[in-house]
Amino acid sequence: MKASHSIRPVFDDPNLVSSAGLVPALGLAGSAGLYDLLDERVRVPSPNATAKVTSVVGGMLAGADTIDQLDLLRHGGMKRLFSGVRAPSTLGTFLRGFTHGHVQQLDAAGASLLAGLAAKVPALLTGAKDEDGIAFVDVDDTVRQVHGYAKQAAAYGYTRQRGLNVQLATLSSPSAAPVIVKARLRRGNTASAAGAGRMLAQAITTARAAGVAGQVMCRADSAYYGWAFVGTAIRHHAWFSVTARMTSTVTAAIAAIDEGAWTDITYPTAIFDEAEGRWISDAQVAEEALTAFTGRRKAEHVTCRLVVRRVKRLQPLAGDGSVQGELFATYRHHAFITNSTLSTVEADERHRDHAIVEQVIAELKNGPLAHLPSGKYAANAAWTACAVIAFNIARATAVAADLAKARWASLRTKIINIPGRIASTARRLDLHLPCDWPWASAWQALHQVANAPPASRART
Repeated sequence: MKASHSIRPVFDDPNLVSSAGLVPALGLAGSAGLYDLLDERVRVPSPNATAKVTSVVGGMLAGADTIDQLDLLRHGGMKRLFSGVRAPSTLGTFLRGFTHGHVQQLDAAGASLLAGLAAKVPALLTGAKDEDGIAFVDVDDTVRQVHGYAKQAAAYGYTRQRGLNVQLATLSSPSAAPVIVKARLRRGNTASAAGAGRMLAQAITTARAAGVAGQVMCRADSAYYGWAFVGTAIRHHAWFSVTARMTSTVTAAIAAIDEGAWTDITYPTAIFDEAEGRWISDAQVAEEALTAFTGRRKAEHVTCRLVVRRVKRLQPLAGDGSVQGELFATYRHHAFITNSTLSTVEADERHRDHAIVEQVIAELKNGPLAHLPSGKYAANAAWTACAVIAFNIARATAVAADLAKARWASLRTKIINIPGRIASTARRLDLHLPCDWPWASAWQALHQVANAPPASRART
């Protein structure tokens, strides 16, 4: 394809928009209760707080990752499609007016919005709402690197980069992509598992309020191997599946597994093992009973299953040509604890699927969390809360548009960032979209769902 040399660009059309997909996307959110929830919950001492929050969320949906980029909402005919669009300078001042309590109010509105979206788009949590179904709550954290000395709470964390820590919990099912049920911004040097119990309790509560009726499995990596996470799952009658640390108790249990107890499994696709620097496609699994956290008081000892996966390792020979004397000289072992009733093979498969939370983190870092734009900590916390709201709206938008597997970047390309031209007909606005648009049917499907009668709104 070759550009014509006779084009003369003129920025003069007041009726064009570049993000026409925001119309059904924000319409869907509004029908799920977004505006009412913000009016009820958010008490920031600033006029028209709801309009300002939705301006931030709308900009994030369209691809803004800094406060300045929110100006993309103020072009062409956007003011004819949306009321209450604010300038970036106004929105920056608004975010800097947040306190910790205001951020929690925004979090509460986002949690209730998720319940409204799940009622409006039932397929958003398909498989998790059935009483015989299963839902997965995955908890993880990431460090968002920042620069400059003006960033409040920035510090060097486990990544050895100066940044702020974002902890989040996602909700998914075997047939539904993840949504975010809880997220919070923390100091950059905060330990991963700090506050894990409270985070998990809030995540499970939000999941139940969104309509999850089946079994809940709480998954996490070894950073969350402790009583706080496991005990919270037990108190909420949920299964847990947590990667075990190689303590002396765990290594002794692995060594006690009989050689005949190992079962061969084959991965659907090869997995790159970073520790070995090679691709692996087969492994073996076995399990052993374990009493975890014996260093705590007896009431907090947890008797559970220790499921172990072992992979053949390419171990170099010693100088005399013999195998080096190690406890595990032939295999690398990966263990996790669980109280589920799944078979050993299925329990291992479900635990490995915990990596789905990394997809959500990647999408956030490729979107609104590409930057934490303010020097004030509370403003960045509010920005994070808005990012969670925008992510869940985007996920519901994708499902309503029959693009359930589309990631946020693909959704922006196919549905949201589509050009349109506004024309007036009597008392109605006609939005003219490109002919032969490959995803026109998906856009129309989303528009129909967004304009269906409002869903009943659940409270958390």
